[in-house]
Parts: sequence; C-alpha cells; structure tokens
Amino acid sequence: MTDLLYSEEEEALRAAVRDLLTDHCAAPDVIARGESDAPHDLALWKSLAEGMGLAGLLVPEDRGGQGASHRDVAVVLEELGRAVAPVPYLTSAVVATEALLACGDADLLAALASGRTIGALAVGLHRAPGAAFPAVRLEDGLLHGEITGVADAAAADVLLVPADDGGLYAVEADAVTVTPQTSLDLTRPVATVRLDGARGRRLGDAEPAVRRALRAAAGLLASEQLGLADWALTETVRYLKERKQFNRPVGGFQALKHRLAQLWLEVVNLRAAARNAADALATGEDTDISVSVAQAYAAPVAVHAAEEALQLHGGIGMTWEHPLHLYLKRAKADSIAYGTAGAHREALAARVDLQAP
Repeated sequence: MTDLLYSEEEEALRAAVRDLLTDHCAAPDVIARGESDAPHDLALWKSLAEGMGLAGLLVPEDRGGQGASHRDVAVVLEELGRAVAPVPYLTSAVVATEALLACGDADLLAALASGRTIGALAVGLHRAPGAAFPAVRLEDGLLHGEITGVADAAAADVLLVPADDGGLYAVEADAVTVTPQTSLDLTRPVATVRLDGARGRRLGDAEPAVRRALRAAAGLLASEQLGLADWALTETVRYLKERKQFNRPVGGFQALKHRLAQLWLEVVNLRAAARNAADALATGEDTDISVSVAQAYAAPVAVHAAEEALQLHGGIGMTWEHPLHLYLKRAKADSIAYGTAGAHREALAARVDLQAP
C-alpha cells in the first residue's frame, strides 16, 4: 500500500524552504515586484536553486542533480504556493527539466540542475498533457514563428522550442524576441516568443518530451494549488479568531464555522489527491489517471479557498496592500494551466471508458 504521508526528510525540506521564504518573500515585496518591470525574484531563485540545490531535484546525481523524487518537488511547490513566490521553479525545475530528461541532453540538464541557467518550454501555459501544441517552422536550419502564452519566458536563459520537423530545439534567449502579455497572475507572467531566423540545437523528439513535461507539470501543479488553498484556509481561520463583531470573535458565528469546515474538508481531500499524483509520478504507477484526478479536483478547490478567504476577510481583503489578491489571481491562473479541470475530467473519462460529465 502506498504511503502518502510526509516522511521526516520531506518535513525537514518543507521547514528549510518555509524558513527561506519567510525571510526573503514577504508579501509587500511580492506585490511591489509585480508592479515593476522585473516580476521575477532572481535573488530568491538563486537562494533556492544554487543555495539549496532545489533546481536539480528531479535530475539524477550522475547528471549533476540531487537524484530526488517528485514527492520532494511536490513539497517545495506546496511552500512556493503558500508564498505565491515569483520564481520560475515550476517552469524550469519541472517542465523544462522533464522535457530534457526525455531527450537525454546531459549538458543542458546539468546547467538547469545547477540553477545558473533557467529554462522554459515554449508551449502555452494552458496546454494540457496530450493536447496538440503549435510548432514553429524550420527552414534552412533556422527557426521561424511565434508562440503565445509561454510562462516565465522573460526569465529564461534558454527556450525549448518544438519545430515542425518533430524536433525539440534549444534556443538561446537572446536569439528570440520575448514580448510580455497582460497576465492576470503577476507572479507568473506569460509572454509571446517570436523567432525570426533563430538558430537552435536539436535535442530530441518534441512530442514525447512535451507530453512528459506537461504531465509532470499538471501533476505537481496540484501541490502548488494545495499550498495556496492551505494558506487561504489557515489565514482566514486566524483572522476570524481575532476579528470581533458584537463584542465576540467573528469566527464564533455558526454560519462561518460551517463554511470553514467545508473548506477544510476540501483542502484535506486536495492534499490526498496532490500527494497521490506526486507519488504516481515518482513510481510510474497509474500516472495518467492520478494526474487527471488531481487536476480535476485541485483547480476548483484552490479557487474556492481564495474566494472564501476574500469574502471572509471583509473590507481589508479587498485592498491592494493585503496579499489575498495574489492568491486569488494565482488560483484563477492555475485553474487553466496545463489543462482545465474539465479537460482532465474528459481525459479521465476516456481512460476509464465513461462519459464525461
């Protein structure tokens, strides 16, 4: 029987990441950064990637990584979700890294594992695992085309670009034009990547690499959504214990207790689904089903948790200075990232031979 509880090592990892984020990822700083021209916190990324070695968790030790598992990455993403950290961890340490693991490119893999190079897969953030994705044109050895909705492209040093010959190409960031798009989630900006005769190095076949990368992204995104939802619940409970109305704590009112109890049940169930997806990715057992189950459940819960937190915080939750809007925007953006809940329900229904609701 699979043990989905956190191990001592995973809890120690959580504590270390949370301590770092507490010291270096304060909400006012994240809000201010989102309003600036530099939404990514590259100093925090350096601490996570180079200082703690977290960029290479999925990379085997003989290729310059830590040789850890998806369960460890899930714990890191829970904490990054709790802090809405503006770092390209999911896009570089998970998505781009998984694509490179499928291709077997040792040099670039080691560079990403070290954290000194940031990678981004040039596929729209909204693409679900197994869905068709656009490819740029390869002509006389040069790449031409445009890809929209690429997450964290602005922070990338190298882009992994699918081409119409079926290959996946590594393209240096200075060889492409990255144009920011209007992003709901200021902490994970998206951009349009344009290639006008860019030279790339063929890494391997695009289709299996992209499918593997997006599957891991969808499965581990559930852990980020768990961290986000857990923060929303915890902060709301804390606030309602302190906030008083009619000379008694607001949290003492029965109607609010019922809403919080319902939300707690949803978060607990999300934890089980997210942990199961991470374990399935680590072991390779029932991976597609576990990932689809997690994503079908995670998005509605994360959005509901953020919306409940916003309502139950009252007027203060509506202010720009309060970090709640960061969580609601991340939850909304995550709900369409790597496939909507509906897309995953349809995929799940097809696998178990049932009609999707």
